[in-house]
Order: sequence, then structure tokens, then C-alpha cells
Amino acid sequence: MMAAQRGWRAGLVLAAALVLVACAADKPKPAALTDVKPAIAGRQVWSAQIGAVGFPMQVTARNGLFVAAADDGAVVAWDAASGREAWRGQVAAKLSAGVGSDGRHAAVVTRNQDLVVLDGGSERWRARLDAAVVTPPLVAGERVFVMGVDRVVQAFDVLDGRRLWSLKRPGDPLQLAQPGLLSAWKDTLLVGQGARLLGVDPTRGTVRWEQSVSTPRGTNEVERLADLVGPPARLGDTVCVRAFQNAVGCVDLQRPALQWSQLGGGQNAVGGDADLVVGADASDRIVARHRRDGGLAWTSELLLNRQLSAPAVAGPAVVVGDLEGQVHFLSKADGQPLLRLPTDGARVVSQPVLSGTTLLVVTAKGGVYAFRPE
Repeated sequence: MMAAQRGWRAGLVLAAALVLVACAADKPKPAALTDVKPAIAGRQVWSAQIGAVGFPMQVTARNGLFVAAADDGAVVAWDAASGREAWRGQVAAKLSAGVGSDGRHAAVVTRNQDLVVLDGGSERWRARLDAAVVTPPLVAGERVFVMGVDRVVQAFDVLDGRRLWSLKRPGDPLQLAQPGLLSAWKDTLLVGQGARLLGVDPTRGTVRWEQSVSTPRGTNEVERLADLVGPPARLGDTVCVRAFQNAVGCVDLQRPALQWSQLGGGQNAVGGDADLVVGADASDRIVARHRRDGGLAWTSELLLNRQLSAPAVAGPAVVVGDLEGQVHFLSKADGQPLLRLPTDGARVVSQPVLSGTTLLVVTAKGGVYAFRPE
């Protein structure tokens, strides 16, 4: 128990240090919102309540379901189209990270460092971890993959909880207490280790290849933190990702090789589609780059200092939430406002997630809102 507490406290210490650095100067006031004349149609199609969310939420969209989790251990799946609750589970402990799910199985990690796996809402098994976790687990290929704040990656059998392997790599002395990169591509597990993207054999836990996305810069260890932030924006055989407060880059997974990398601050994940990679910098200036070469497409300063969520691209719009629960739809062509839709007034804590034609966001109050842009 003492080791578990030390691991959790270590994550909190680093998180607090980063907050102090960020708050060293007076925060500028959020940009005032101006009236938006709707240029596209869109409406709220359903809503639900899950409970307060105090961690960076990652909603999973799988097999027509949205799956999300709350601070108090509630894990819920909804039919994406109708909002009907498919199943609900409760792990009876506060969570430290979002949920990973394949639609049937869902995995979460508690602040006591227990990995808990649910099957259709019912607890199947739990296992004690050696370090705190802030990155949502990944459920894929009948395995559950977990990455701790110490960057150690572990794999478990989704059915019985057997620990299959553990991958530990030498790394920087400090780790980022923010969701990292843990994803899948074909038969390869994608793992962020500092500013490097690793391709890992999911059956053995061995590294197949690695590719640096950025070169960390700075005069001290905190300034040189450049961990890859999840979730990545993947399309086909290309994945694009942010290196924390350092750069945005895209990697060709087939070769594998770095396609491009562009310097730029920012803490949240990027979003994108076949044309653009979009993210917000530390002042919430939205920057859109061409996916093919990283060239600048456009920037927008309409939402400066509004504590934006990570963005998503849905059809003709870049979608992002803000500190007042407003969901903004900006033109993919030039960043001009197309539509604005409200939630419950609390900060949007999830990256908008698309399933079919339904777009979902979650607020800090636990409001779950589904929109259908048209």
C-alpha cells in the first residue's frame, strides 16, 4: 500500500509543479464570445449524466457505443445514435484516468492503483499496479494495456487478468502527469515514451521500432518534458501527435519514419482528418496544419484563453469545447465560426468524439451531451 501511495503522490507532485509553473504569471482573461450566425445546421440529440469528472476525460467510441467514466467509479455505455443506456458499472473507488473499452470490456484504474476490468458493466477482475496511472487503458485483441506515470507498460489477459508482460525502458527522470499515448495500429501497439513513438509487439512486449517526434528543449528537466500526449490523431497508416509544449508531428507507420514535425506549444492532444491536423497552443490559439506536409493552413485567435479541450474534425467543421461548456464549430477551410451549441455551463473536459453522425462531449459536472451537426 505504501508503494502505491508513493506512486500516486509522485504523479500529483509533478502535476502540481506544472500547475505552479503555468500559474506563475497572471492568467489573461478569456476572450469574450461574439454572436455567431449559424452557417451549418446542428442540434443536441440527447443528453445524460454520469457524475463529476476531475481528470482529463477520454470517451471511447466502439461498435456504435460511447463509453465514459466519472470520478466516483461509475462506468457507462450509451448507444451513440439514441442515447439509450446499454450498460452501467460501478467500481466503488475514485478513478485516476479515463476508460478504455472495446465495446464489451471496459478498463479503468483507481487512485489506489487497482486496474479494474468490467464485462458488460459487471466487474470481471482487478489487479494491483505498482505505479499511478493517468493514461486511459487500452482494450484490444483480448488484452488490456496499461501505462503508468513511470512509463512502464503492462499487458493483461482481458478474460482472467493474467499479467502477460511488462515493458520498462530507460527514460527521463521526470514523467508528465497527463494522459500519454497508448494506441493500436494493425498488429502493433503504439506507445509514447518521452518524445519517442514506439511500435511494440502486443504479444511479447518487445520493441519493433521507435521514432522521435521532437527534440526536447529547455534549461531544466521540467522545460524539457516533451512526452507524447494522447490520444493520437490516426488515419490509415499515419499517426499525428503532440509532444507536450514542444511540437506537433506526423509519423508514417508503414516505414516507419517521421513525415514532418513543427515546433509549437500546447498541452492537449491534436485532432485531424485526411486534410488537416488541428490543435491549440498554450494561449488557446488554434492552429491548423496540412496533414501531408505540416504546412500552415490557418490560425484562429477567436477563443484565446478559453481553456479549450482537444479538438476534433467532423465533416466541414473543427469542433472544440471551452471553459463555459460552449461547443464551437469552426470552418475547416479557414477557422471562421459556423455554429455554437451550449451544454451545462461547466468546462468541457473531453475531446469531442464522433460515432457515425453523432458527436459527444463530457463536462466537468458530468454532463454528457450528444450533438448531430448537419
